[in-house]
Amino acid sequence: MSSESHSHGVNTPLDWVRIAISLFLLGFSIVIVMALIATGNTKIASDVHPAAAAVILWVCIIWMSMVEGGQASMVGLPPIDRSLYKESHPKTWQICEWGHKGDNLDRYLMGRQFMVIFINFTISLAGAPLAGAEVLGLPQWIISIFLESGIAMVLTNVIIGQLTSQVNASHCMLDYINNHFMTFTYWVAALIEVTGVMHTSYLIRIMAYWAAGKPVESNEPPRSGIQNLWFWGRVVWSLGILGFALAVTLEALFNGQTALWEGVPEIVGLILFFVLMCVVGLLEGMQIAFFTVAKLPKSERGDAPMALRTCECLFKNGGKNLPGFMCGRQMTVTLCFFIIARVTTIQISEGEENIFGVSNAFQNLFNTGFLGAIITTILGSISWQLVASAFPIAFLSNPIVYIFLQLALALEATGICAAAWFLALIQKKIMGFQIDEVYVGTPEERAAKGHADQVENLDMGTNVLGQAQLAKFGWVEGSYTDRRERTLRNIKDLREQIKLADSEEEADAFREALRLEVSNLSRVNKEQETSMTHIDVEDGTYDA
Repeated sequence: MSSESHSHGVNTPLDWVRIAISLFLLGFSIVIVMALIATGNTKIASDVHPAAAAVILWVCIIWMSMVEGGQASMVGLPPIDRSLYKESHPKTWQICEWGHKGDNLDRYLMGRQFMVIFINFTISLAGAPLAGAEVLGLPQWIISIFLESGIAMVLTNVIIGQLTSQVNASHCMLDYINNHFMTFTYWVAALIEVTGVMHTSYLIRIMAYWAAGKPVESNEPPRSGIQNLWFWGRVVWSLGILGFALAVTLEALFNGQTALWEGVPEIVGLILFFVLMCVVGLLEGMQIAFFTVAKLPKSERGDAPMALRTCECLFKNGGKNLPGFMCGRQMTVTLCFFIIARVTTIQISEGEENIFGVSNAFQNLFNTGFLGAIITTILGSISWQLVASAFPIAFLSNPIVYIFLQLALALEATGICAAAWFLALIQKKIMGFQIDEVYVGTPEERAAKGHADQVENLDMGTNVLGQAQLAKFGWVEGSYTDRRERTLRNIKDLREQIKLADSEEEADAFREALRLEVSNLSRVNKEQETSMTHIDVEDGTYDA
């Protein structure tokens, strides 16, 4: 089926056919995975108990749904004035008070990325088959397709634990995280970031921005000497952990002490490990590059033929190719995670010496897949995202990016994950989710009531504290001047885009954006007039 002809959601008879097929595959996958666990044919079921494996599997999938849905909400809510939902959604308000302060959103996303990969690794330990596993008397070809390849686990996890939550959380952000499950999830992610295990990623970000000639942006004041010592100390700590994780994983691979399939040479496993990490990294970087160029006018997308061709494919089909890619990408990345988990999961047979002669306690830690998750998070995920963010056009100029875009669209077009739309409808009904506009209105309504969305996070109190009174006056004037100039530039660019639009649908989208920018310009002027009433020019004071 052409990527240009299929539709998304539950709008057409074809959608319902796709959903029915996807639900059948999902149900079959759940049955054989649970049968596999019941017969003790997974690592946790074998080493601990089938009941423990089943509980861990579903706890992780449910937690994954909050991790994924929570990300959509945390990233989507910053522009909305939090006072609008403080009374209706107190838990969401409190979480956003923590998570949207300073650079806390970046910290949350860093910890959350590790959580996703570690949860995927744990799900693999609970539900992936042991070598030679048989279940329900199924023929070998079915076992090979659904179990040995990881497809059954991927369908179960992606549809139930990821896509269903993303469908609802993308439109019901306020309702989705208005619970203490998200409070717990937020603080776990924040704690992971504080430990410094992932701080190598910050070093990579600094290097990527330095290579791009860009300053590393922050919503917080410059770090003090002690804060710098604390930060760079954790970077060194993270580098040490990453190096040790690589050493342990490679040692286990070369010694044949991982869950790699029987008969596969160790060197092939090593190559598979790095190739799949590159695939994951490429797909992770692609989503960042795609979202980055989506904000750029055509005139700023360069003239590289492959990058332009990729953008043309991405933004046609009525705007459906971008979410279509995200769906196909999610499926592919999760499958890669499960295979990487199998390649890197350490298995020490009875009588074998522990890796590097460590104690049994440390060896048990290695066996959890913790080290593989660290490697994949830093080298196979975050690093690629940072490079794609710094060099989006150069990233899209790679022909491999275009190939993977087509593969992701083709995978999504099969409808294999279409059940997520149906399950999202059920979840929305049961949980009573409402779209955010029900509570806070549309962007236009918010602007009309004096609560316009904030494109930038300007913490005025932080910026003016400790400065001279005259500098306060200059800051206010300079801020509004800069914002006005940016808005005027946006208006100019949007008018050009309307002229260059390939279709009336695309032109209408730019006209709507232009209308919002004009409204924003009026708001900036009104805010400046209001702020000036608090300034006493005679003595240079600012009455907040």
